Amino acid sequence: MTTIHKFIAIAALMTAGSLCFGQSSSPANASSSTTTMSGAGTAPYTEGSVWQITMVRTKPGMTDDYLKGLAKTLKATLEEEKKQGLVVSYKVLLGEAATPFDFNVMNMVEFKNMAALDNLREKTDPILMKIAGGEQQMREGAMKRAEIRDVVGTKLMREITLR
Repeated sequence: MTTIHKFIAIAALMTAGSLCFGQSSSPANASSSTTTMSGAGTAPYTEGSVWQITMVRTKPGMTDDYLKGLAKTLKATLEEEKKQGLVVSYKVLLGEAATPFDFNVMNMVEFKNMAALDNLREKTDPILMKIAGGEQQMREGAMKRAEIRDVVGTKLMREITLR
């Protein structure tokens, strides 16, 4: 079970993500890129930490149940990972969905950098097993969560500081 799948197993977090480094370049306007071919030193920003973001839509009347589940398992797991220096921080944002297909909960986990994701599973699986139980308990929890929420999408994004 990868670290990304671990988060799905405990809180509908982290499936395959897409990278976004704060740069934009489109075929229609390739000259609008924020960096040049001569080197990244010309970028108008400095790179910071990396955030794994999961957007969740809870089913009607189930938001509190979903948040209680996050508080029980996800929070305990991430707090231990934070103590061990594997995670920098985490946030859960709650709001209203703009459309019936939009998310109302955003789970965010901050890592020091992209390298912090390398071999993360080897370090986090023991924490997860201790807190969430074995494979069978995790499977049962995932099935229960599927009844109360849908994962709308996931992203892996780098925080930047504008120069």
